[in-house]
Amino acid sequence: MLLNTQKNWKNRLQKIPSTNFFEIAAEGEENELFSTRHALQDSNTSFKVLTDAMPQMVWVTRPDGYHEYYNAKWYEFTGVQQGSTDGEGWNNLFHPEDQERAWALWHNCLETGNPYEVEYRLRHNTGSYRWVLGRALPVRDAHESIIRWIGTCTDIHEFKRMFDQNELLSHELSHRIKNIFSVVNGLIGLSARHDPQNKSFAKALQSRLAALGRAHEFARPHTEKSQPQIGSSTLKTLLTDLLSPYPALNENRLTISGDDIEIDYQSATSFALIFHELATNAAKYGALKFAESELNIALCRTEDDFNIIWEEKDLPLAIEPPKLNGFGTTLTKLSISQLGGTLAKTWNSSGLKVDISIPLKYVLKKPAVDTDQDF
Repeated sequence: MLLNTQKNWKNRLQKIPSTNFFEIAAEGEENELFSTRHALQDSNTSFKVLTDAMPQMVWVTRPDGYHEYYNAKWYEFTGVQQGSTDGEGWNNLFHPEDQERAWALWHNCLETGNPYEVEYRLRHNTGSYRWVLGRALPVRDAHESIIRWIGTCTDIHEFKRMFDQNELLSHELSHRIKNIFSVVNGLIGLSARHDPQNKSFAKALQSRLAALGRAHEFARPHTEKSQPQIGSSTLKTLLTDLLSPYPALNENRLTISGDDIEIDYQSATSFALIFHELATNAAKYGALKFAESELNIALCRTEDDFNIIWEEKDLPLAIEPPKLNGFGTTLTKLSISQLGGTLAKTWNSSGLKVDISIPLKYVLKKPAVDTDQDF
């Protein structure tokens, strides 16, 4: 019985073909390498098709910033031969006045890994220069090491032209409004000279017109060139300046109390719009209209937020909330959202109460940045 069993196993083993297991392993590795190479080729083809279909110019660099790929839109826009802008050749297509600035910023991003964003003029295939917006982000591996930079260039030339035109119109409109304030101020002064008994009244009115002019300068839209130079102004200083046209301030019926902070241009503009709207409504319907009413503005700084309470008291008539929101309310909401804050209104028998809360990081004046550092 045992002999028969051994014989049967011997016959079965003889029927198994001889196999080289090292050849099988090598063949498996070769198949895996082929599959990986094929998948990589498919990925590169898909990336090229995707970038060529985009309306923006797309480029890719190595970790050191060496440009090694541009999509078809780049060559269509610039009109240069393929490969001629590889490496650092791209900088020659920038406007001479923009080359140094763009290169310094790009070099800083390569060192720090920060996102790249810059506006510059790029030479078009017609020979003219057009404004573009350049952006890039680093691609990192599992160890957070940068392995690539992928960037885009977007043609914003028409937008820049419209922006410049709007800025010109805004500046002209502001200039005309200032002229109106000056003319009215002059007429008041001229009238006061012919009517001496109203001299003190005229002087007070001129002071209020001047404050309204300053409020207008804060509240109107600005660019970096036209922004008011508020220096070391604080929020209390700004509020006092904006509210000085109203008699309640000198009559001690309008008080500003609590913590004070130093603010920059961006937050000052938003605050000017918010409190200009609140003061205008208060002058029409609330505490700044009635001689017996009071307005208290309380400022409070916490660890993370800055809170403001606008409280109107002792109104002779109860105020009801408006049924429809006007443009002023919409503008106030937009200004609050730009500061990342919230605003809540409460109407009661004594008057209007407004609670404003804004994250401190959006309120405080930013420290000056040294733009002369070497890259």
